[in-house]
Parts: sequence; structure tokens; C-alpha cells
Amino acid sequence: MEKRVVFKHPVLPYLLLAPQIVITLVFFIWPAMQAMKQSLMVEDAFGLSSEFVWFDNFVVLFEDPLYLESLWITAVFSVSVAALALSGALYLAVQADRVINGALVYRTLLIWPYAIAPAVAGVLWLLLFNPTLGVLPYLMRGIGLDWNHHVNGDQAMALVVIAAAWKQLPYNFLFFLAGMQAIPRSLIEAAAIDGAGPMRRFWTVVFPLLTPTTFFLLVINVVYAFFDTFGIIHAVTSGGPAGATNILVYKVFNDGFIGLDLGGSAAQSVVLMGIVITLTVIQFRYIERKVHY
Repeated sequence: MEKRVVFKHPVLPYLLLAPQIVITLVFFIWPAMQAMKQSLMVEDAFGLSSEFVWFDNFVVLFEDPLYLESLWITAVFSVSVAALALSGALYLAVQADRVINGALVYRTLLIWPYAIAPAVAGVLWLLLFNPTLGVLPYLMRGIGLDWNHHVNGDQAMALVVIAAAWKQLPYNFLFFLAGMQAIPRSLIEAAAIDGAGPMRRFWTVVFPLLTPTTFFLLVINVVYAFFDTFGIIHAVTSGGPAGATNILVYKVFNDGFIGLDLGGSAAQSVVLMGIVITLTVIQFRYIERKVHY
């Protein structure tokens, strides 16, 4: 029989919910409403005057080839980061699940990068890939590969993708490892007795049972790639070279705080919020159907 929690005092449930409601209102609802209001206005750089222009900011936005290029760059960046972070974390979780000696130390070392701030993670990889002083470009020159992400847009994109995926790897690793340890060993042993090899056991038994975890991490990683990678982009490339890594969230900052186009920047933030909400709805509406609970 299901037990339900009953609060004797009628006000207590609202008091318990109040802190979270206040945080949501102050840090999400109110800024989102302000951005939507500002996206319909044109303001001077000093904020002394403003004019209501309806949807002119959005019309100008989608007629701007630089913004359309930024949309494509963001799509490539987010898909690459999510794919690399999820696949890498799944591989590490599979290996960590097999470790017996020193398992705690091994898992702790894999979790550490999550404690690093995004900007610091970007600087670490920037030093490793520094064209002049970096260790990795030195090794690449030994095999005839010239690395200079300051002038090569593809190399700059590869660098920020690696840095962003590395930063998110421990988060995904924790969930994958917890999901794998929750799978009953009897199922895997039964598959082994039936003659299934390690790879077949993984794809027919382990991975289908990990699909709820994978679906959750897919949503989280897409949101991460759209929003939380600003610090990495800012520290490593600043959107360059020639806008090759100028993703949407960085373009919002660059146009709003550097270019002082407050109305256009607000319109970009509204579009970005709409894209992320749409992608999340699509993931829950269609991808969740393939999830086995």
C-alpha cells in the first residue's frame, strides 16, 4: 500500500517550497522576462533612451549572415561535445567497472576534472596546445603536422571541443558508472553462460539497461554545450579565429557587452533559450520512446 506524506500544518509545504521558488523567480523567470522585454526595444549604448520596435531586432538577426553562421557553428560544436563526452565517459565507466585493485583511487582521479572551473580547463588545454610552447604541437611537428589554432579555424574548433568534452567527462562518468553498478550481476552472468562474449553482453544486456541514464545525460550535455561552455570559449579562442568558434552564447556576450547592441543581444538570448527548450522537448517527445525503463 502506498504511503503518502501528509503535512499537518497547511502552510508548511509552501514554506518548504519557498526557497526554490524564490531562486527560480530571481535567477530564471525575472531575467528571462527582462530579456524578452529588451529584445523588443532598441537602446542607445549608454542606456539613456530606448525605443519600442516590436520584432525588428529578430528580423535583423535572421538577415545577418554572421548570426546564421554562428547557428551552424553552435550545432557542430554541441553535437561534437555531446558525442565525445558521452562516448568517452561510457568507455571509462566500462573500464572502471572492471577494475578491482585500486578502484577507489582510479575513480577519484577520473572525477577530479569536474571540480575545475570552465575557464581554468580551457587554459590548461590552451597551454598544452600552445603553438610555440605546447607539448602536443611539438610532438605533432615530429610527424609533419603543423598546429596553430590561432590561424586555423578547424583546429580552434577541435581544441574547444576537446576542452569542453574533457570538462564534462567526469559528470557523465559518474552517472554511467552508477548505472552499470546498479545492473544485477546475475543478468550478465546468465548472458555469459549462454555464450555471449564481452561485447555482445554489453550491447544486448548492459547498454539497453543504461538507456535511461544515457537519455538523461544527452539532455544535460546538450544544455551544457549551449550555455556552460562560455568560459572555455572565452579563455581559449574568444570566438576566433575569424569567428570560427563564435557559438551563440559567446555571440550574445560579444554583441551585448562588447558591441553594446543591447536589443540585438537580448533577441539572441531569447532565440537561444527557445532553441534549447525546443531541443529538450524533442528529446523527451521522440528519443525517450526508445528508452527502456
